[in-house]
Amino acid sequence: MQKVEKGLYVSVHYKGTLDNGDVFDSSEGRMPLEVQMGAGQLIKGFEAALDDMVLNEKKTFTLTPEEAYGLRDDKRMHHFPRNEVPPEMEPQVGQAIALTSPDGRQIPARIAAVDDQQITVDLNHPLAGQALTFDIEVVGISPTATQEHAGCGGGCGGGCHDDKSGCGCAE
Repeated sequence: MQKVEKGLYVSVHYKGTLDNGDVFDSSEGRMPLEVQMGAGQLIKGFEAALDDMVLNEKKTFTLTPEEAYGLRDDKRMHHFPRNEVPPEMEPQVGQAIALTSPDGRQIPARIAAVDDQQITVDLNHPLAGQALTFDIEVVGISPTATQEHAGCGGGCGGGCHDDKSGCGCAE
């Protein structure tokens, strides 16, 4: 039987849950996630769990925060004077926004607090500090990509979520 190994394209169905049982991402009703092993498309713990699996094998595993999106870092909380916010913007706590770095890159953030003087944004990944449990099934192993956008199936691991909240986004 062919095993999952570095360089191969692997298609996997998955469901990711938090400690409280809430599902944060799933391939249910979608194409399976396809990634090339070793290409940096997955969080390390997810890729390590896939390694050496075989076609149609199922597995459940839990990643610590360090194996997933890391611990929350208070240094990634930033405060901006309210007058730096465009007047047409009505910031709401929990709202996902994109900040622009000095070099023009878009940086995803969530608004953590708003008052008359300032806005506090959280640059931590939304799943930082959380243990993540996955139920996965390997549904394809191939030496070449089988989907048009390998690694960007819109799901876990592809790094293609608008807010980078999916389970495998390698940041």
